[in-house]
Amino acid sequence: MAKAIMIQGTGSNVGKSMIVAGILRACRARGLNVRPFKPQNMSNNAAVTSDGGEIGRAQALQARACGVDPHTDMNPILLKPQTATGAQVIVQGQVAGHQEARAFGQNKETLMPAVLESFYRLAEQCDLIVIEGAGSPAETNLRAGDIANMGFARAAGVPVILMGDIDRGGVIAQIVGTQAVLEPEDNALIKGFSVNKFRGDRSLFDAGRDDIAARTGWPCLGVLPWFNHASRLPAEDVMDLPARARSGGAGLVVAVPQLPRIANFDDLDPLAAEPSVDLRMITAGNPIPADTDLILLVGSKSTISDLAALREAGWDIDIAAHIRRGGHVMGLCGGYQMLGKTISDEAGIEGPAGTVEGLGHLDVHTVLEPSKNLLLRAGVHLDSGAALSGYEIHMGQTQGAACARPWLRLGNTDEGATSANGRVLGCYLHGVFASDPFRAAYLGALGAASTVVFEDQVEETLDALAEHIEAYFDLDALLSAAAEVS
Repeated sequence: MAKAIMIQGTGSNVGKSMIVAGILRACRARGLNVRPFKPQNMSNNAAVTSDGGEIGRAQALQARACGVDPHTDMNPILLKPQTATGAQVIVQGQVAGHQEARAFGQNKETLMPAVLESFYRLAEQCDLIVIEGAGSPAETNLRAGDIANMGFARAAGVPVILMGDIDRGGVIAQIVGTQAVLEPEDNALIKGFSVNKFRGDRSLFDAGRDDIAARTGWPCLGVLPWFNHASRLPAEDVMDLPARARSGGAGLVVAVPQLPRIANFDDLDPLAAEPSVDLRMITAGNPIPADTDLILLVGSKSTISDLAALREAGWDIDIAAHIRRGGHVMGLCGGYQMLGKTISDEAGIEGPAGTVEGLGHLDVHTVLEPSKNLLLRAGVHLDSGAALSGYEIHMGQTQGAACARPWLRLGNTDEGATSANGRVLGCYLHGVFASDPFRAAYLGALGAASTVVFEDQVEETLDALAEHIEAYFDLDALLSAAAEVS
């Protein structure tokens, strides 16, 4: 019979995803068969699963920590924001529609059966499930019908460890305050707390740790120091993107316009890992630097509105000037669509039906379609013969004269488009830069050396994270607190 334990946080971005990955890798090292689970996630950074669906990128990394393929049961509800108040709703890996925040809040409890179905299926496969909450259980306005935190924990009878973030300050109030606002039945599920992201001499917080324990009656399972190699793991949230950049460093300058609905930005992680690459995230109000060698347009959850934001920032002018100066541009997925001549959305998938002009640097036209392509792909880079692999996750088809100049071959199919001058590339394949042979060939052609074995670095970082957990977190206490799934 599998056991389960849930890590909830006092807020967003307290480090739950990374700590869960570390716990899973540490438990695997102890010989346990483990699985990750997140009932509800909100992220435009998604991963394609082996069963043909999509889940949050963080759960894919956690699956990797377990040594298993990602599966849609690991994150049965995924919300992908498309507007300021609405999101695409993914249920067990497949698009179930679009909902405004108010409607989702009223209807979310109807998704609990699917959440529990996925949870119980996972429990049949392993010894231990480590569950990650979302946001904070202290958001009492969201408690009714909750499926992400205490609502799920109560429904599944799962004990909880509460994690606070000392780096943002006020961690004593974070944890004690959470207890103060929770219902007694929710508080009864909490079996301990931990504090994350400590910098400096941990003994200086001994009195604070003891004060939390005295006020709450909960034992402390650990005060975890800041994990210095966190940026070597794939980013989950757009808030993590600034940490990926190394602006001002020496090397090949890669500029990435940070658009409002930027998605699947894990494409940046292998580039950020390369010492020869100076990766720069460009925010609205700032021009694309004149010394840029490569402009990279990554994915978007809302291509047409992000294209409008790109123009509003003046980056369309910067991109055109960059190309005139002999610079290179690559567009992946949504970025590929933006580089074309037109984007047609007659079905009104992203908003009002109609057709908009693209940037016009690739002679292609895109038609958005309701069905979503979710595929794992492998192939070669045509210029170098370098092997590569990745995934497709997009709604729409792109065709045009530039497609007669493909730069990838995936299986027996040519993929991608190239401008007549050869300096502008686009394709639908995410993850190409994670393939070491391709990354080395592409960067080499631009005059930069690749010195990183990216996948090995991720594995080494997960192992180091597991050691970090074993050193500073009471894993034995967590395993003792886990309850049998029934």
